[in-house]
Amino acid sequence: MRPYRHTITFRGGPQIDMVLLFLVVAISCIGVVNLYSATSAYVGATQRAGLADIYVTQIYWIVVGLLLGMLLAAIDYRHLERLAPVLYGAGLLLLLMVFVFATDVRGSQRWIRIGSFAMQPSEFMKPLVALMVARYLQNDAKTDERGLFDLIQPAIVTMLPVTLVMLQPDLGTSLIYVLTTLSILAVTRIRRGTVAAVLIGGTLFGSFMWKFGLHDYQRGRITSFLDPEGDKTGTGWHALQSQTAIGNGGWSGEGFMRGTQNQFGFLPDQHSDFPFSVFAEEFGFLGCMVLLALYCLLSIHAVYIASQAKDRFGAALALGVGAIIFWHTVFNLGMSMGLLPVVGITLPLFSYGGSSVVTMLVSLGMLMSVSMRR
Repeated sequence: MRPYRHTITFRGGPQIDMVLLFLVVAISCIGVVNLYSATSAYVGATQRAGLADIYVTQIYWIVVGLLLGMLLAAIDYRHLERLAPVLYGAGLLLLLMVFVFATDVRGSQRWIRIGSFAMQPSEFMKPLVALMVARYLQNDAKTDERGLFDLIQPAIVTMLPVTLVMLQPDLGTSLIYVLTTLSILAVTRIRRGTVAAVLIGGTLFGSFMWKFGLHDYQRGRITSFLDPEGDKTGTGWHALQSQTAIGNGGWSGEGFMRGTQNQFGFLPDQHSDFPFSVFAEEFGFLGCMVLLALYCLLSIHAVYIASQAKDRFGAALALGVGAIIFWHTVFNLGMSMGLLPVVGITLPLFSYGGSSVVTMLVSLGMLMSVSMRR
């Protein structure tokens, strides 16, 4: 593939990927503006309790994430290959600490609270899983098709955090781990029989998890998207209100801070799980197309960076970061439009959340590092 010119080279320094930088800044800025609208609504004469200034907090987290991302971009990504086992082990330790120090929120134990700061270790584990799978592909000298035995190591690397996160419980994050690994391995040569065995094994494992591994409310969320009208005030409430907000937007939207579903408090979790619904109601189909174009370009650009990487580790790492962004976007938009179950997956750089924002920007910093040294 012939490379296109998308960088700025500083004298004596590396090439800055301006396309990647523009996409990250654009999505982050739109997200902050949308978050301001989502959390500054008035219900009667009282502002939404506890949400009034979280867009300011979001800006702080974006700054922190950008600084960490810039630091990682300045470091040669090949150093991360050597540090991957240590970082991965630290991530597993944090996941274990959740069961000792976690704060219970809505029946889930996912956050470790330190003073006023709440950290979600499962978020930080996402790029670490991608790092370890990329390291495996770099160290594996195999040139012919991979068999089932060759997939044992990446399977263990993925299933360890999946098991710990499912115990919290957090189905959405577990799916991101699995899909990130599968996305990276999808570009490798795997025997057809192995693919068939993985599909059969995955189906059997999914059936087992459905019966014994999921809580009742998780099963309810998965089935409610098929018939949200069946429980309008229960499991179907989130999806129905989100679809109503998106439908209200029409072609050009109701205008900034004028979306009725959001302004009158009908849209639940509008700052975390359903910020896209707020945006769609206010800016309509045209605005959504612009936002979707930015996310599509970001995912495609990650694949392009992977194609230009100088080694297998860089290519796999770039694909992993692109997969994290892509699957987060697919699941969140699917949740918002009622096409997928509500599993609590954030929209990258758009949803409120310090752990989520910092994780995304750190991951994109690693992607920038690969791009700068292609």
